[in-house]
Amino acid sequence: MYFSSNIKFLRKHRGRTQDDVAFALSMKRSTLSGYENEVAEPNIEALVAFSKYFNIAIDTLVKVDLSTISPGQLSQLERGFDVHLKGGNLRVLATTVNSDDRENIELVTEKAKAGYATGFADPEYIKVLPTFSMPFLSRDRKYRTFQISGDSMLPIPDGSYVTGEYVIDWTYIRTGQPYIILTQDDGIVFKIVENKLDDEGMLTLSSLNPLYKSFNLAAADIKEVWRFVHYISAQMPDRQENRIREEQLLQTVQELQKKVEEIQLKLNL
Repeated sequence: MYFSSNIKFLRKHRGRTQDDVAFALSMKRSTLSGYENEVAEPNIEALVAFSKYFNIAIDTLVKVDLSTISPGQLSQLERGFDVHLKGGNLRVLATTVNSDDRENIELVTEKAKAGYATGFADPEYIKVLPTFSMPFLSRDRKYRTFQISGDSMLPIPDGSYVTGEYVIDWTYIRTGQPYIILTQDDGIVFKIVENKLDDEGMLTLSSLNPLYKSFNLAAADIKEVWRFVHYISAQMPDRQENRIREEQLLQTVQELQKKVEEIQLKLNL
């Protein structure tokens, strides 16, 4: 465990004295000194306080030797990209349970999206969301359903209800799979994900609809991640829409082929 050496390393790295940190955390300097010299063991309240003060996940403070990481990694860490990625910096997910003590599936409708973007971590907000259950889903996992809008994920239609499984450890996000992501600036997005967290500290998000461009999302801008499980819609797939999408996809492929041919011609000159 590296808690003691890490808080000492971070304090010195930021040019703080023991008095500075102790005052900021409302503790005695002798208590802080005891933590740094492994004379005293921090309780959970102390761990949370240090995590908030340094803006670093508890797991990182305890399990990662910060003195051994590169300056670039340390810089990323201080900007919000945690080298030991855990969803929400080990935030305990706000949830609700039914009369059988089984976790509900909360429903975030289109109208509730704006409130969810700010109240997602507030138990008082979560408990007023509509809830339901699906007996065929695992009792050991946490699910939440979000109503999506727009046509970026066609053939999943506008207004569909998309259910996701809560992802605690973002390092397990699988490239090429769909996820519901709560973002810092854009709220809830439903996209196909390319996981670049380890190498570049970001996710690349893409739509099923080829008319929409992919974009990058920095790790610091991610608030929650939910792995797609299924969706519910009252709309039947439209054959005409499918035909249009196929034509759009064919056109995109043809444009890519043309660009490749142009590149090959230039290389052969």
